[in-house]
Amino acid sequence: MKGRKGRPSTRPTNLKDGFYIETRSTGGGSGIKIRRDTEKEMLQAAQEYSKMKNVTILGEYKNGKPIAELNKKRRKKKV
Repeated sequence: MKGRKGRPSTRPTNLKDGFYIETRSTGGGSGIKIRRDTEKEMLQAAQEYSKMKNVTILGEYKNGKPIAELNKKRRKKKV
């Protein structure tokens, strides 16, 4: 089996459009981002994962950026 050679990528991955939560093991370090298509599905997943892990709701992302940040930028441009 051939292994990957070379330098690992340093560029962050682009997030697909959707709703995201981040799960971490209790006392663990880095988390895992989980995407769902709708807000209802995201909230159900967050409730399910919260039974065994620490869950942070990140919200909706479009074009790799959170929707809240896009709305703030638009408001600044209009003023």
